[in-house]
Amino acid sequence: MTIRTLRDYGQHYRPRMACLKNVEVFVVEMQDPKSGVKGADQKLNVTIIPHVINGQDILAWIVTKMKVTTEEAQAFGTMLVAYGYIYPLQNHRKLVLVPDSTLYRFQTPYFWPVQKWPAEDIDYAIYLARRNIRKKGMLEPYEQQHYDNLHKWMNPKWDFIVMQATEQYKANKERKKPDRVVLDCQERAYWIVHRPPRRTHSAMDYGLDRLIDPNAEEVLTFDVVRRTNIFLTQALMRSAVKSSMSLTAFVKFVTTHHNHDPFLTTPVPSNPWITDSDEFWQLNSRSVDIPTKLSVERWVLSFWELISDPRGRVDFKLFLKKEHSAENMAFYEAAEEMRWGAASAIPEKSQFIFNTFLKPGAPRWINIDGRTMGLTVKGLVVPHRYVLDAAQTHIFLLMKKDTFYRYLKSPVHKDMQKRALVPAPHVFTDAQLEANVRNRNPGVSPILQWQQEEEEKAAAAVAARPIDVKAMVATNKLDRK
Repeated sequence: MTIRTLRDYGQHYRPRMACLKNVEVFVVEMQDPKSGVKGADQKLNVTIIPHVINGQDILAWIVTKMKVTTEEAQAFGTMLVAYGYIYPLQNHRKLVLVPDSTLYRFQTPYFWPVQKWPAEDIDYAIYLARRNIRKKGMLEPYEQQHYDNLHKWMNPKWDFIVMQATEQYKANKERKKPDRVVLDCQERAYWIVHRPPRRTHSAMDYGLDRLIDPNAEEVLTFDVVRRTNIFLTQALMRSAVKSSMSLTAFVKFVTTHHNHDPFLTTPVPSNPWITDSDEFWQLNSRSVDIPTKLSVERWVLSFWELISDPRGRVDFKLFLKKEHSAENMAFYEAAEEMRWGAASAIPEKSQFIFNTFLKPGAPRWINIDGRTMGLTVKGLVVPHRYVLDAAQTHIFLLMKKDTFYRYLKSPVHKDMQKRALVPAPHVFTDAQLEANVRNRNPGVSPILQWQQEEEEKAAAAVAARPIDVKAMVATNKLDRK
């Protein structure tokens, strides 16, 4: 009896792997001896490698076959390299199609990503153990890290792994040297795709495994036909909104957000995902003192855009503080924290919100209508996540319809518009792009960001506490004595 694991099922029903069946057909056409990419024997070090192709020929063949531009052909060729259908012979870690004399080779179909067998950790451990024997302990840093981790996790099986690696190493020594070199390149290309170095993008990150085939045809029962008939009947009904109005709204939205869409307009100073320069993220971080002009222009689009940007929310809070209405934003944030926070903290947070914002004579009492106040206070007897929805919606609409437009006309916003940065666009050469890849800084840990946010919330809560004037007067008297 074969015991199937969740990962085995996921290999059959990968969400993003359906397109690779068409890629397979394309790669087979590329390897056609008559009409495919022309290959030749190439001497690499002291070994002659058969059927070697270069990046320039691959790019020209894709442009001719698919009738696309050079940029589109290079993007498609890079996808073929990233998925492991074509692998570089010299710089095996650079999974990009370089349109020059860089040498490539087609991967054998056994190592294509559409195969049903999964890339298991024990297979990778045997491969690393065999390389460790052949290289006499001189593995690459990322391979050595994987090797140490697998040795720690699979310690009970390690004798079996070493035995298998030794047998495979002895069997490989009996092969001819060109065959050994080709097989080593194929295996290394396979594992660099399925077990990439840390902080490296992998094309095999396809999301969660599925236990049900999404492409399977649904069995037509009476209930399925009845539900389909009801759905189609409702779809034929006339919409409440005219198509002309919908199209006008779409055009207006696209026109308004055109400069803020990185797919339509090149980000300034550069796209960090392409140039590996993190200056764009630094200029748009939540803790920056002076934001960019593009960010400030986005705040004007809507109130939701303003409070969705952490830096814009800070600027809006500064305006509310000068307007002596900071309690509205404080209540909105407290309600959001209660809605999305831990369930165990709901009673404590509800009591704090009642004492701070809703209780008669509260230090930061909010001005809402009596009906909403009554419903909210009554619901706080048995608090839950959504008990503050009515009051929160009232405060949100109040800030959206009144406070937001006063903020746009205020000196706070006008001063920020004058001081906003306009970064100059970056133009990197190929050498500078490679240097950016080598000098790429590690990203900020989400844990550190979460800790920073918690510290800022704690500091804001301390600053928002009501001031006891009597205690301050008594303290001043003691100091004078």
